[in-house]
Amino acid sequence: MTTVRQQVLVLYLNNSALDSAVIGWARYDGTGQTRPTTGDSDEPPYLTGVAALEDGWRLFQAAQLIPPYPGAEHETSFLKHEFFFEKLVSR
Repeated sequence: MTTVRQQVLVLYLNNSALDSAVIGWARYDGTGQTRPTTGDSDEPPYLTGVAALEDGWRLFQAAQLIPPYPGAEHETSFLKHEFFFEKLVSR
């Protein structure tokens, strides 16, 4: 019997466009075949969000675009251009 498992890819992009550069990432593997951890690679898995789509990842969530509060335009905070992708894998 084949079971479908989910793999999740989180990409943080330079801006809100899917074709902008990846600046951070995280991977999670629900198949149990790999155990990715934060910082386990110096190179992003994809250069852009579009590249992930072209490789078969399905986009299922993008961060809400929230403008900075007046006076806070240059403060550092969380990475706000976060995109969640998934692949469904038979195992």
